[in-house]
Amino acid sequence: MYYRPIAQTDHFRPTSAQPLAGNPHVWFVQVERLQRGGSSKVVWVGDVPSDILQRLTTPRSPIAELDMNTPKLMGVLNTTPDSFSDGGRFTGLDAAVRHARQMVDQGAHILDIGGESTRPGAAFVPVKEEINRTTPVITALRDAGVSAPLSIDTRKADVAQAALEAGAGILNDVSAMSFDVKMSDIAAKSPAPICLMHAQGDPKTMQKDPHYDDVLLDVFDYLESRIAVAEAAGIDRNRIILDPGIGFGKTVSHNLALIRGLSLFHGLGCPILLGVSRKRFIGTIGNQPEADKRASGSVAIALHGLMQGVQIIRAHDIEEHAQAFALWQALHS
Repeated sequence: MYYRPIAQTDHFRPTSAQPLAGNPHVWFVQVERLQRGGSSKVVWVGDVPSDILQRLTTPRSPIAELDMNTPKLMGVLNTTPDSFSDGGRFTGLDAAVRHARQMVDQGAHILDIGGESTRPGAAFVPVKEEINRTTPVITALRDAGVSAPLSIDTRKADVAQAALEAGAGILNDVSAMSFDVKMSDIAAKSPAPICLMHAQGDPKTMQKDPHYDDVLLDVFDYLESRIAVAEAAGIDRNRIILDPGIGFGKTVSHNLALIRGLSLFHGLGCPILLGVSRKRFIGTIGNQPEADKRASGSVAIALHGLMQGVQIIRAHDIEEHAQAFALWQALHS
């Protein structure tokens, strides 16, 4: 059985309501009980097994000293020439530092630095080149006094290690430690939190007819299995962030099913990261072929994520997201 909290944010909150992952502004009194090959059923919170209810309601531990009871913004800093929306714009150190400072000033709590594009069809980047793209940027940011937590977006252990030594404090692995077997050792030996993301296939092949039996449950099971791998390696669950991997080996309908069902993933007991910013499905639905003009659609999905209790939103357009978040929090506080 799977239990998806039916999240609510209304000011009228029944005494029986339970906080979703400790969030004081998102609560639930009913849960959708799901099973493979069977119909779903809405049950009251009292019918949820106690161990599952505990995971659904317990506040999440801080990540990089950031409180997970209020939503956090992760700003995207790509140092790649071929990323789908900003490739080549921030490959120079001065441009990267300037953009990073701007994002922090606009409200970014975390900066996510990547040296290998994960857009559909992207080519593999050798380890040495990826290190040369990312480590100097991390060093420059620390030398420039940027104090926000820095995340390294990589699936390669040697890149992760170099980034940690340069001053990064969060690991963000789009392969959930399945690409490089050494990643679990790096993560276990470091106090850094790690984000485990679901992806079907690799960037070069992932959009070639992706298939799932039940995308919501399949992704849940995969992430649960990767948590088990992480814990077996000595990585505490309190250091794990989960990302359902919107757009990574998913069709438009798969993406929408995952976004509608986001609250299910709270049952895994970890903070949830949602990365939808400027993605192709937003352009498809919103009739906007230009990636850098998809801020409005990105914010719309991000706000839905907040209403499902998502703790971290990864975004390119920080100013627009920060303004929307401020209004959302004012309405729900």
